[in-house]
Amino acid sequence: MQSLQKMYCRRISGREIITHEWTRRLAAISHELNKQVALLVTRKGEIAYVAVGDYKQVQLPDLKDYSPGLGRLRGLRCIHTHLHNEGLSGDDLTNLVLLSLDLQACIQVDENGIPGAIEYAHILPENKKGEKWSVTRVADIGQLQVDFLDLIQALEAEFSRRSRTHHLAKKEKAILIGVTTAPAYKAKDSMNELRDLARSNNLEVVDMILQHVHTINPRFLIGKGKLEEIVLRALQTGTELLVFDNELTPNQVRSLTDATDLKIIDRSQLILDIFARRAITREGKIQVELAQLKYLLPRLAAKNTAMSRLTGGIGGRGPGETKLEINRRRAYERITRLNDELEAVKRQRQERRRLRNNRGIPILS
Repeated sequence: MQSLQKMYCRRISGREIITHEWTRRLAAISHELNKQVALLVTRKGEIAYVAVGDYKQVQLPDLKDYSPGLGRLRGLRCIHTHLHNEGLSGDDLTNLVLLSLDLQACIQVDENGIPGAIEYAHILPENKKGEKWSVTRVADIGQLQVDFLDLIQALEAEFSRRSRTHHLAKKEKAILIGVTTAPAYKAKDSMNELRDLARSNNLEVVDMILQHVHTINPRFLIGKGKLEEIVLRALQTGTELLVFDNELTPNQVRSLTDATDLKIIDRSQLILDIFARRAITREGKIQVELAQLKYLLPRLAAKNTAMSRLTGGIGGRGPGETKLEINRRRAYERITRLNDELEAVKRQRQERRRLRNNRGIPILS
């Protein structure tokens, strides 16, 4: 354990994926523990996390302190050991995408604790071949001749180039997603309607993804493979918003937000946002804000990342003072005040109608 703790006090060169010394150290510790060991390293070469798994896999920690920006990677590379001479696994590549890691690398460790071949992968920008990532294998650390910082800066420059159009056009980019257990063609009309709603709310629709499933995933609604595809598509196009045609539960919103680091809304919230944009009268604004609060109330939770990511922009627009990160108690208080204001507006309208009738003012209808 002391060896693991000491790792936090050391650094890796920012321009190298990993050095000879670190490769030998990781291999020795992994062999001694008979477990996979993973390092999460910042671009400055600082050790952000050390994780220990079992013989077959290692669970990565929550990376919320290293959130990726628009069109950017997370700023962390993951380097871990494999004890049975295999390359990067499907789970490794899935984590690369879902966590928006700079790079995912594995060091093969033999039965004597000696490091062998190294494989590393990084996400690719959108390309004609539709390739998601690039995987490179070298026989040993001596053949690992790559400038890590140059590689990542070039990748992010391409991702950022695509996201700049988002700022110039002043439109928020969105990917529309539908999940159905019925034949897919039956859901196309609903998806087309969702596209029209999104465009009417000044969204730029980057892509529409419709998945047919036999059983709805209760946690993510969609399958893990499709979720990986969506996250990659969002990164490649500089998209921050996912709009689901399906009604999402509060738990699904939280799970999707935590898994993707993107803003998540559903059709209902999109429609409420349109109403908020177009509300003109005082009564209309109150009614929309009440509807928004009642919709969001089950989704409000202390330190809820799903809510904090919705502050501002689509899904975060309201005609009144309400912000989506208010706590439940304040939400209830606000609902009470709005109901009182709405009743007052109705009484005023009724009083004006009574006065007009008393004065014999003609009313057109």
